[in-house]
Amino acid sequence: MIDVLVVDDDFYVAEVNSAYVSRIPGFRVVGRAHTAAEALMAVERGSVDLILLDHYLPDEDGIELVRRLRRLGHETDVIMISAAHGAELVRSALRNGVLQYLVKPFNFAALRAKLTSYAQMRDRLERFDSLGQGEVDEIFGTLHTPVQAEVPPKGYSAATTESIRDVLRGAGKALSAQEVADLTGVSRSTAQRYLKHLQERGSVQLALKYGGAGRPEHHYEPTHGASRTRRPH
Repeated sequence: MIDVLVVDDDFYVAEVNSAYVSRIPGFRVVGRAHTAAEALMAVERGSVDLILLDHYLPDEDGIELVRRLRRLGHETDVIMISAAHGAELVRSALRNGVLQYLVKPFNFAALRAKLTSYAQMRDRLERFDSLGQGEVDEIFGTLHTPVQAEVPPKGYSAATTESIRDVLRGAGKALSAQEVADLTGVSRSTAQRYLKHLQERGSVQLALKYGGAGRPEHHYEPTHGASRTRRPH
C-alpha cells in the first residue's frame, strides 16, 4: 500500500480528497493536515510515502514546505494541488522536486490518473536495480501521461455540466437551483439533477441557508474553494 498524507487548510476539501484517494486501489490515507506545521509533524512521525499538498496554507506555502522537508532530509514524494498555475509557481514546484501538479478544481478521474501513474512509476523503480535509456524514458513518460477527460454518465451532457460548473465558479457566492437554471438557460429540475450529480462527484457542496420562515434553502457552491474571496488555491 502507498501511504498518503492529504494536506489542505479547508477541512471539507481535505475530507473530499481523502475520500477520493481511498477509492483508488493500492492507496490509503494515513493522515490529514491543515497547516504546514501539522504536515511536517505527520511526515516526521513516519509512514508517509506521498503528500497530496495544497499550495496555500495558513502558516507556510506548499513550495516552502517542500524545501523545508528536503533540508531536513525527508524524501517523501509530493503531488502539488492548487488553483494557482502561473509559470513561475510551476517552475518552482519542478525545481524543488514536486513530481506532479494538479490544477484545482479537479474531479476524481483526474486524481486517479495522477495517482495511478505515480504507482506505476514506483513499481518500475522497485523492480529494477539498473535502468537503460528506454526504461528511464518510460518512467518519466508514465509520470506525465495526459489526464483524460471524464466521460459524463448516460443522461448527462458534458456541455451542460461544464456550463453549470462555470456559473458556480464565477458567482462568488452559493447559488440556488433556480438561480443556476436562470443563468444557464436550463429548467429548474434539470439544474437540480445536475447539481446533485456534481455534489455526488465532489465538485459541488451544499450550503444550507435559512429564510425568514426558518426553513433551510439549498444553495450550491464549488467544493475546492473557487467561490471564496480569499487568495486562490
